Amino acid sequence: MSRDYMNYHAMMEDALRSVIRDALTRASDDGLPGDHHFYITFKTDYPGVNIPDSLRARFPEEMTIVLQHQFWGLDVGEELFGVTLSFSDVQERLVVPYSAVTAFADPSVQFGLQFSADGDTDSQAVGAEGDLPAALPAEATDDLPSAGNESGEEKADSDTDNVIALDAFRKK
Repeated sequence: MSRDYMNYHAMMEDALRSVIRDALTRASDDGLPGDHHFYITFKTDYPGVNIPDSLRARFPEEMTIVLQHQFWGLDVGEELFGVTLSFSDVQERLVVPYSAVTAFADPSVQFGLQFSADGDTDSQAVGAEGDLPAALPAEATDDLPSAGNESGEEKADSDTDNVIALDAFRKK
């Protein structure tokens, strides 16, 4: 197999991360329309992640946040975003580089992306419409902040599984 001097995997992940930036920019500018809401999973120990020590102690490796009804001060930059969420009725500020994000989903339209956060070129980037169990592991949703789905209801199942592994198109 030829060596990829162009590093297409990194370019692809950067392009897909711009989808997160664009979605957050729209939410910051206009709010979340309709039933749209975002699940964002990120590596808490990734360089540049700034979260309170109490959250880092609860989530030493990875954390999933939900942007739906209660979030404040959503600031979207080129390389990172910041948002204030409520955890046990205490507002906390989080700053997350896009490169720390391992999954992004909008269950209202069954859309999701999955990334490697460590630059591992053998990892898969997944862009999909459809059911996204890998993007939202059950254990990651156990301690979601109150900024999440307040009704406690989850968008149920999808009859189709349309997750597309982009690595499937790479020559092996």
